[in-house]
Amino acid sequence: MNPDLADTDLILVAILPSPKDLELARLLGWYRIPLKSAPKVIAVDYIAFYQTSAFDEQDRSKIKYIAPVRGHELTTRSALFRDEQNHPRANEEYFKIQIGNLEQLDRPIVADRWRRITFFYTTGLLLKNATSVRDLVVEGEEREILWKTLKERALLSDSYDKSDISSIQFELDLLDILVEWDKIKES
Repeated sequence: MNPDLADTDLILVAILPSPKDLELARLLGWYRIPLKSAPKVIAVDYIAFYQTSAFDEQDRSKIKYIAPVRGHELTTRSALFRDEQNHPRANEEYFKIQIGNLEQLDRPIVADRWRRITFFYTTGLLLKNATSVRDLVVEGEEREILWKTLKERALLSDSYDKSDISSIQFELDLLDILVEWDKIKES
């Protein structure tokens, strides 16, 4: 199934550290992000899940699923996993992002050489046309539009500190640096 994405939908590409996390998203309808490593804006339309090397050979290093975002809340790891009260990070804060049903992409988006991913933003248009994770990188005029959209979302949401907003541009600039570094390595 190809999700019915609008070209302007804001998408957070996020890692799925393990198959267990995929099952939690599928069965319980939520995804977690540690507050200390969370992107500045989580008020997005969809999450695209990048499956790490913890997955089997045929499923690793690719995006196979996306899910619409329904909302989010701040909680602790111990509240998310009641059976892990003694976990070393039990009292750390996490965003619990409520999601709709996982939607499998008709064609997975693979990471050919660019495999170290945490979080980054893309658009519905780029996701619909992507065959590689590199295709998800927002460039040119669209980059400025993305920046404005992220800033608007941050300002409209009560969950963001206004001082955090300026660091969004830094995250986008870092993504530019990584793309340029890959181009240099290729030549």
